[in-house]
Amino acid sequence: MSFTLAMSPLLLPLLGDKEVNELFSSENEIATLVDIELALIKAQEKFNVVPKGTFNRVVKVAQALEIERTFIDHGMARDGVIVPTLVSLLKGAAAPSDAAHIHLFATSQDLVDTSFMMRAEAAGVLINNNLVRCMARLEELGKTFGQNSLVAQTRMQQALPIKVADRLKSWENNIATPVIDWEHLGFFLQLSGPVGTYFDPKVKNAVAKDLGLLCADASWQNDRGPMLSIGNACAGVTGSLGKIGADIALMVQNERQEIKLRGGGQSSSMAHKQNPVKAEVLVSLARFNAALLSGLHNAAVHEQERSGSAWTLEWQVMPQMICAAAGAARLGLELLNSIESIGS
Repeated sequence: MSFTLAMSPLLLPLLGDKEVNELFSSENEIATLVDIELALIKAQEKFNVVPKGTFNRVVKVAQALEIERTFIDHGMARDGVIVPTLVSLLKGAAAPSDAAHIHLFATSQDLVDTSFMMRAEAAGVLINNNLVRCMARLEELGKTFGQNSLVAQTRMQQALPIKVADRLKSWENNIATPVIDWEHLGFFLQLSGPVGTYFDPKVKNAVAKDLGLLCADASWQNDRGPMLSIGNACAGVTGSLGKIGADIALMVQNERQEIKLRGGGQSSSMAHKQNPVKAEVLVSLARFNAALLSGLHNAAVHEQERSGSAWTLEWQVMPQMICAAAGAARLGLELLNSIESIGS
């Protein structure tokens, strides 16, 4: 079994979201890297950095380019990043006069960071859409069951009577925070050159606009604030939905039966059981992202202008955090939709 959420075909239906996972496939990454190279040439041509006609000729080269995976894999292992091999392929397929204008003034980190931001932005739309649907479902449940009774639990002990609406409101409040966080996240272009000191503002703005990203005032090659913001938002998603999952897993216990779910998980040895699988997985994903968040903050420590080790750690952590958040948003909605009754 694969050891990462994004790679395992067995774990994906349980823990992830297929559409978001595909955003972080190798094929999608390579495609976005090529798109960034083309956007850069297009902007440089617009401002006379490269000769007119360069963009159209390189586009044709990129469209016809056949990328051999074994060649890419070898380059990745050798260089520690995919971009040098990809650039060499593009340059090798282009006319010499055009090859000189491919990847001009850019560096590998510019492309890899920007590629991640493009895919994270697309994932964020899908995640937030499911969170908004979760809130709408909670509102529906409140209208149907809100005036039913529950007994509040404090410190795992019975406390005082409450209405179902009170608990649903607390769940809604938990989800509202990551919804706001995702809506206010910035997804930034990285285009700062080899040591973070270059790029023509006009070119940067044009590339950012073309790719649908924001243009930062300064390089963030060694200031990983934009990445930390996304990671914190991912942990917010899984944490808020994990709280709901924990509550439902307790409420569905046989001795309490405060909530009835449709379609629980089967046991291999006890036919009478219906396990609250989706609720349990939400708790698991919350703890998973909480652990990974520490790794992401460790990856924020970049030595001097740029760091290879911190950057590589970030690659290992960030896609999994986003895929976990996407899985939680999907599962949260499915779990809420499976509720048949709450309270008495």
